[in-house]
Amino acid sequence: MLETLSGRMDVWVPLRVDKGCGAVEFERFKPGCSPVLDRLSTASPKKVLFPQTETLLTYRYQKDEDDPSRQSLEIEDLQPVRPALVFGLRPCDVRGFLTFDQVFLNGPYKDPYYAARRETTVFATIACQIADSACFCSSVGSGPGDRQNSDLWMIPIDEGFVVEALTDKGSALLTDMGTPADPKQIEQAQSVQKTIEAMTVGDADLTHAARAFTDRFTDMDFWGEHLSHCNSCGMCTFNCPTCYCFNITDEADGLEGERIRTWDSCMFNHYTREASGHNPRPTKFERFRNRVGHKFSYFPEKYDGMLACCGCGRCIRNCPVSMDIRQIVKDLKEEADA
Repeated sequence: MLETLSGRMDVWVPLRVDKGCGAVEFERFKPGCSPVLDRLSTASPKKVLFPQTETLLTYRYQKDEDDPSRQSLEIEDLQPVRPALVFGLRPCDVRGFLTFDQVFLNGPYKDPYYAARRETTVFATIACQIADSACFCSSVGSGPGDRQNSDLWMIPIDEGFVVEALTDKGSALLTDMGTPADPKQIEQAQSVQKTIEAMTVGDADLTHAARAFTDRFTDMDFWGEHLSHCNSCGMCTFNCPTCYCFNITDEADGLEGERIRTWDSCMFNHYTREASGHNPRPTKFERFRNRVGHKFSYFPEKYDGMLACCGCGRCIRNCPVSMDIRQIVKDLKEEADA
């Protein structure tokens, strides 16, 4: 099925990559590969719509043969985007793209590069049964049965998956996803869905933390106590489904070059460094405080209560020093209430 679809569109699936650590990342499907569907991917699938490095445009200066002191500028902009299917996401992965939509589509300016990919991409999401100790999707207002933002909903049963189309984009691919389910399979899928919807993943309510964050903003003793072992590596932001910070540079070679967008991280010391050399967030405490504030205070205040955190737990699971953003926000709320 995936092999057939890959002939007419890009099909992204979670695959084990050879990095010596058993990492699973979303990569383009190739015949013979085996998607990893029994665990959450190490890295989020955000690179499908927001590549880690992408060329926004190419340019070339052309000298006037009659007057070499004058030159014209040729710019080649957007390239055609191939339709894509992202197969095997989890609800937290898809929820992450809702954050991107707010920033890149729903503001005063629309990002044409993200918009072109978003419009032509279909999300085939698996109802989640694989929560581990780092997962906390229910704590941020979601859950393992959250269908929001998915195009195809895949419910695991004994014989595979029962697939349901949730959008027009999903319906267009439904006939390519296999044979129609029989009544027994549908009944089993309904039972699984009911069980998944009853699951609670995460033991704390991390919503409505904006006031607590504001109250503790200047309490550097609090931030120092909780963040002293952070090493500002940026692992949390690069693996996060909702982090979208980027940098843009022009890379020139003679009279031609390209404009490149690359991921950046608010955890890096140079991220807010100004041309004068001044840095308004010179310490790791201030940088991590900003990360917490963005996800649980600034973003929900700007976007009608929507958190910029989907509870996937990748920032906890992949952190080399085991920073736990859940505990930080939980302590914020408890100490503010106290």
